[in-house]
Amino acid sequence: MAQDNSSVRTGSTMMLIAGLAFIGYAVVFFIRSFTGTGFELGVETLNGVTKEQLNALNPAVVYYINHLHIATAGFIAATGIAVAALSWWGVRKGEWWAWWTALVSPVVGLAVALPMHYFGHFSFNWVSHLGPIYLATLLFAIGALQALRGMLQKGAS
Repeated sequence: MAQDNSSVRTGSTMMLIAGLAFIGYAVVFFIRSFTGTGFELGVETLNGVTKEQLNALNPAVVYYINHLHIATAGFIAATGIAVAALSWWGVRKGEWWAWWTALVSPVVGLAVALPMHYFGHFSFNWVSHLGPIYLATLLFAIGALQALRGMLQKGAS
């Protein structure tokens, strides 16, 4: 186990904050499934069809979409919890296994989820739909690199 240093502390704290931001995004995503007028954050219509119009046509489809959003919110929250815990109790102590696990968890989620947004099959507000998760991911990446720098320095000494 590497000894504590400021780079590892700063990086793991940034990773922790990003994990908490993932959880916050998931909570908003979850609440919006029940209270929002659109389909999800930044997606008010699907090719001009509102949620209300689709519900009038086929309520089962709207219910199914909501169920997928609730499940997605759960997986985003679970990833955030894992990242936050690994960052605080593992990365902060210089544990390589924790750094790698904290890194891989959101990368897999993003690698699966993000490409679908760029096929052009539906319109969305980039800032409200992807902006928050991109900001949290940027903070996470900076923190992970900062922690890595500190962990590598410890290994060299």
